[in-house]
Amino acid sequence: MPDPSVWSCPAPLRDGPVVVLGHGGGGALSAELVSEVFAPAYGNEILSGLGDSAILPLGGTRLAFSTDAYVVRPLFFPGGCIGDLAVNGTVNDLAMSGARAAFLSCAFILEEGTELAVVERVARAMGSAAAAAGVVVATGDTKVVDAGHGDGIYVTTSGVGLVPEGVDIRPQRARPGDVVVVSGPVGLHGVAVLSVREGLEFGVEIASDTAPLGGLVAAMLGVTRDLHVLRDPTRGGVAASLNEIAAASGTGVVLTEEAVPVPEPVANACGFLGLDPLYVANEGRLIAFVPREHADAVLAAMRAHPQGAGAAVIGECVAEHPGMVVARTRLGGTRVVDLPVGEQLPRIC
Repeated sequence: MPDPSVWSCPAPLRDGPVVVLGHGGGGALSAELVSEVFAPAYGNEILSGLGDSAILPLGGTRLAFSTDAYVVRPLFFPGGCIGDLAVNGTVNDLAMSGARAAFLSCAFILEEGTELAVVERVARAMGSAAAAAGVVVATGDTKVVDAGHGDGIYVTTSGVGLVPEGVDIRPQRARPGDVVVVSGPVGLHGVAVLSVREGLEFGVEIASDTAPLGGLVAAMLGVTRDLHVLRDPTRGGVAASLNEIAAASGTGVVLTEEAVPVPEPVANACGFLGLDPLYVANEGRLIAFVPREHADAVLAAMRAHPQGAGAAVIGECVAEHPGMVVARTRLGGTRVVDLPVGEQLPRIC
């Protein structure tokens, strides 16, 4: 007889006694791990916000603070590597609270036997990404683990930045009537990593969208400081981000499926692999919930910025079905867009 206790794919059992890949997927299992293990252990008012970064009052200012770990496999992929991913990811987490990143820390965990040339290549990529984002890598640490007990290189970055006065961006501020905007085509990062990991070819190279979003957010705030929510749809993709916002704000979200910009190569790859582009990770995109009266001006400012040239309105925030995301399909029907349970694409960031 099969032993159900060891099942982990595609939808792992949610009451199992061990960690499975789905706990790192940004979906339902990740949320349960945070709410049932970590939050009770650390519980405090600041942590309870569960945003991309924490907002800390310090010396009369508000400091945004964030940390993230990167275990992407392979280390190098079309459009980037673990190094620039580690910089951009933390810079973007800070940007999602309206802060412009100022300083980063960086910790490397290296596996014994990893070529120093590879480590140097990653470090230089981090340096270049930091310069492009206008941030300083100010401190760091290095540890080495035995051969066979790592996967070459793992990186953790933390960052700080100041939140401008009058800015209050957090998932709890989503309101019925808000317009939902995405800054550009989705699904590129996840498919780019998967293609090189599995040796797949789709007739055209698909490159990751990894990029810093601080400048784009600054342009949006230049239109209005009353942006309600910003979120970068990394693990779990657009679907996970929208579900998290809906749950945090107690509102519903209606997504227009046809309006979501999915590049044709990504759509083809997802169709071939049986993936939904809404759940595929991105590393250079943001989702914004914008008050309707500011939506046109914010969208124009986004499209005028290189990182927002493909911005599009993809839905709206509604009072109906609180905590739930639904999509209007191309055929005129609707479907529920739920949090993923398992892990579609592990080790993606």
